[in-house]
Amino acid sequence: MKLISSNLVAIFWAFIFGEIVGYIGSKLEVMPYNMWQVGIAAAIVAFVAVNGIYLISKDA
Repeated sequence: MKLISSNLVAIFWAFIFGEIVGYIGSKLEVMPYNMWQVGIAAAIVAFVAVNGIYLISKDA
């Protein structure tokens, strides 16, 4: 249960921070902003990072 909750929290916060960084980056680069694309990409990166860190530190 701890792994599931840590994944959900990481995905939630990554989605929010990804939206903020994506919005600022799109305004600086004068590019169109796609809310779902940025949020989903940030959530996937966070999911991989959380599980990767867990698997690496599990055996340590």
